[in-house]
Amino acid sequence: MTKKPKSDYAIQTVSNALRLLEMYDGEARLGVTELSRRLDLHKNNVFRLLATLEQNGYIEQCEEDDQYRLAVGCLELGHAYERSNPLIELARPALGKLSAEVGETAHLAVSRGDEVAHLDGALPDRMLLTSLRLGVRLPLHATALGKVLLAFAPAERREAFDRERIAAGLAARTPATLVDRAKLFDELGSVAAQGFAVDLEECELGLVCAAAPLHDASGAVPAALSLSAPRARVSEDELHRRLVPSVEAAAAELSARLGFTG
Repeated sequence: MTKKPKSDYAIQTVSNALRLLEMYDGEARLGVTELSRRLDLHKNNVFRLLATLEQNGYIEQCEEDDQYRLAVGCLELGHAYERSNPLIELARPALGKLSAEVGETAHLAVSRGDEVAHLDGALPDRMLLTSLRLGVRLPLHATALGKVLLAFAPAERREAFDRERIAAGLAARTPATLVDRAKLFDELGSVAAQGFAVDLEECELGLVCAAAPLHDASGAVPAALSLSAPRARVSEDELHRRLVPSVEAAAAELSARLGFTG
């Protein structure tokens, strides 16, 4: 008997509540009218969702302007995810060591849909640095982390990205962002062959990055590590000469701890 896709069992109200929470990515406060517009839902439906989320501690209303913001329940849920994810616990010492040794910002990330989701990170002890991006999502095609995760993903994952995302058009975050399909797939082929990816101001002007895959015991790549630095301090040559070998070595060591023997 053919199994039904999980989408057939989805509850629309729950999906809408989760979509509402996701509207706060990058937003401190939102009102009913704005949420209604963004979610394409009637204001009454949005108010009912907000009331339910508020009752359960995930949303709270601001007294000064009656808008809504995330509540402590979201923070507690995030910490619960952190505690339940063995990869974060395993990677945290490696991130700290990598950042301290190289003197640049280190991140651990996974793919989520068409984006990179930053799970954890570590900052070096210096004045000028690139910021931590915990919880931040960025386009796969515009980041070193994303290119690694795409390059080492199963073929059907790249085909779906090609069919669903590239066909809709890739957004250029900077003049250096790869938005041409052929150039992007050439780059992904190079990343798969060489085992690392770089980002030369493709995501943010003034920011460079190097990333390498984390392999688990099965050989799959569930996550990736990166080092990012200000372009004013790290040239393209130094990125390849110093940051790439360091992030590759850290990723290889962590992969071995995950059971990878390849």
